[in-house]
Amino acid sequence: MTATLGCLLALLDVPAGTLLAQEHANVPGDFDYYVLSLSWSPSFCATAHGAVGEPQCGRRPYSFVVHGLWPQYEKGFPENCEVPAPRLDHRIVDGMLDLMPAPQLVYHEWDTHGTCSGLAARDYFELIRKAREKVAIPPEYDNPQTPLKVAPQDVIASFINANPGLTRAGITIDCDRTRLREVRICLARDLSFRDCSGQRPACRSPSVLMPPAREP
Repeated sequence: MTATLGCLLALLDVPAGTLLAQEHANVPGDFDYYVLSLSWSPSFCATAHGAVGEPQCGRRPYSFVVHGLWPQYEKGFPENCEVPAPRLDHRIVDGMLDLMPAPQLVYHEWDTHGTCSGLAARDYFELIRKAREKVAIPPEYDNPQTPLKVAPQDVIASFINANPGLTRAGITIDCDRTRLREVRICLARDLSFRDCSGQRPACRSPSVLMPPAREP
């Protein structure tokens, strides 16, 4: 794992829950639901870690990108369910770069989360694509050209308005002290919206910035 990737994961990869439920033991396919994590790419690229050599922080502008699709227990979450993980075909990686524009992130998500899905690699990444297609991005966040100052609750409301069936109990916002980092949406195994379980609010700031997407 590169130092840059390690920083990215430390910044972003904190799925809902902090401990595995004792009755579970990282068995592939043994989980209750998914969390689809959508990262606000300009926030990452505004950090010192994102500014140096990250593929998603080049000339092409990105707004929300897929961070991952994470299997969850009702309490806690599995990870690294096959060690070593089955080898990931580079063609699968290349095919995901429109949604997850960093090859090392794709590899990491497969090793850490995909192996817990019980799916073959190609099926898992096809499911990620279907999950992303399930979620509509509110138009005001599609590709803003100026900074936005937003209240986390307003971001939640916008996603609910854009996605019939999504409720306040099915979405959380992650931020640092100044910027919105991620929107996390809970999905049943059939990718229908569902409530999250046991998740604490990940953003307690009354308002945060969403840096604009960069010009091409």
